[in-house]
Parts: sequence; structure tokens; C-alpha cells
Amino acid sequence: MQQLMALESSVLQFAEAAVKAAATVEILERSPATLRDAILRAVGDATRILFAPPHELPVALFSEFAADSRVVANPTPDEMVHSAAGVTEAFAGVASTGSVCVDVGYERTGVVSLLAPLQIAVVAAETIVPKPRDLFRSDILDGKGLKRDFVFVTGPSATADMGPLVRGVHGPHKLHIIVVR
Repeated sequence: MQQLMALESSVLQFAEAAVKAAATVEILERSPATLRDAILRAVGDATRILFAPPHELPVALFSEFAADSRVVANPTPDEMVHSAAGVTEAFAGVASTGSVCVDVGYERTGVVSLLAPLQIAVVAAETIVPKPRDLFRSDILDGKGLKRDFVFVTGPSATADMGPLVRGVHGPHKLHIIVVR
């Protein structure tokens, strides 16, 4: 019971921090139909959705979403550039910052997470760690943070290098995170 309460606390802290970083967050029960509905709600009337199949989460969890006719799992270069949304797995999340961790070395995950104006990252609740440094410990998440090339994504792409804050300069304009329990 105490472990469940700690997990729920981490998920809530993660969601709050992600929203502060300008992301949107949904927390869902883990089912293919629920995940499909959440993703399709987030993409709205998008005509093309890039999809990078997961490495950690079960492929079956994405099966109903992947069956949608707008989903492109093996995009051409033109499809990559002209897609409204990209859906990827995040292998971990960080509660203190609201960051998701995207494995940029796995198949097309890195490309899909960067090209579309809307990035949707799906993360498992049990992979949310307290602090960024926890990902560099071998005893947390079986050392997955030490075994892959990944980026921390904290909110949508933004820069204020040349004046006012501008979103989407070098990546997605919006970040939507789906936490599955």
C-alpha cells in the first residue's frame, strides 16, 4: 500500500512539474482502447500522425492506435516533414522536473519526437523517478539510463536567445504527455 501511495505521489508531482513547463498531461489506466482515445483526442483532426513503435512498453498497448488510417509507422522523408503529430514512448519520466526521457537511439524514436509540431510521449507511471540523477544509477530502472542515448524533454521546444520567448524553433511547439498506470 505504501509503495502504491509513493507511486501515485510521484505521478502527481511529475504531472504538476510538466504542466509548469508548458506541457499538457493525461493520466490513464493502461489499455489499448483508452490509449488510442487519448492520443486521437490530442491530435484532433490531424491527417498524418508519425508513430515510433515502443521499445519498453508492450507493442500491444498501441495496437488500436496504430490501426488508425492516419498513423504512419514507416514514413517517407516527405511524410516526416509534413506530419501534424509524432507519438513516441518515453522510457522514463522525472518527477521533480516533469521531463520525459526519450531514447533517441532506438529506431525512429528520436526523429519522430522532434519533427512534428505536436509531440505525444507515452510514459509508464512506474518508470517515473524522483530526480534526473536517478537515471544514471545502475540500481534504478535496471540501469536503463546508462544503457542508451536519450534526451530529457521538458515542455515544448522554446528559446529566448534573440529576445522574446519563441516556441517550436528546434522541435515541437507542443508536448502532450500520457502517463499510463
